[in-house]
Amino acid sequence: MDVDTKKLDEIILKYGRDKAYLLAIFQDVQREYRYIPKEAVKHICKRIGIPQVDGFEVATFYKSLSLKPRGKHTVHVCLGTACHLKGGADVLLSFIRELNVKTGGTTPDGEFTLESVNCLGACALAPLVRVDDKDFGKTTLTQVRNIIRDTKDHH
Repeated sequence: MDVDTKKLDEIILKYGRDKAYLLAIFQDVQREYRYIPKEAVKHICKRIGIPQVDGFEVATFYKSLSLKPRGKHTVHVCLGTACHLKGGADVLLSFIRELNVKTGGTTPDGEFTLESVNCLGACALAPLVRVDDKDFGKTTLTQVRNIIRDTKDHH
């Protein structure tokens, strides 16, 4: 993928070429591209004067950042204790089957990235699924297909 170096430079200048803002720069780049292209990391490191290895270290350290393209929508299936006891693993398997993608993967059409998380902090709603910023509590296997369909239809 070709990166728009002008766009990258605008983002970098917004933070005054300060390496202290590397994480914020990467977050802005990810908002723009839905991931951080490797070429972008190299360009940013060169512009703010840090070794590429340091840039890639930051880009891979934070779970919220991705060097691989991510879907328009992120599905987080909670596997915390309460969710696990209420069938969270089965809900995750159902998403894997319906989306035909592994955990951590993105569907070929670029619609969905599927993630499992340790806790979403809403144990009373177990098993919980969060799509983007919308929560689906007490998720049943039959709801999985509807969640996918409704998310696609509304965007």
